[in-house]
Amino acid sequence: MTTLVTLSVIAITVLIAGLAFFLYVLGSQLSRVATLLEDCGELVWKIKRDTEAIAPGLQSINNTGGVVAGALPLLYGFAEDIVRGATYEPRPDDYENPPARPAMGSRRSRLMESVGYQPE
Repeated sequence: MTTLVTLSVIAITVLIAGLAFFLYVLGSQLSRVATLLEDCGELVWKIKRDTEAIAPGLQSINNTGGVVAGALPLLYGFAEDIVRGATYEPRPDDYENPPARPAMGSRRSRLMESVGYQPE
């Protein structure tokens, strides 16, 4: 009978020691979380103070965003046209390349005039 009582006392002591260790670890983690939450709370209040300066111009920002959002379909259509015009399409096999012409017409050299040669 004394062995059973001794083992019961040891088991209860081990259980209480395990619970005490668990509560100690849990308490230290909760205090660390509380410290981090306090820092986060300070950051939230700082963000709130910073956003109070933006509040008066928010209506203007929203209006500008609405204008931009309304222009997006038109811009998308322009982009589609640009891509459609810039897409490479190979020429047919029977296409004949004309000779290249200067963009500004025929060029006239002034070198000949500078040496006294006057072509007619």
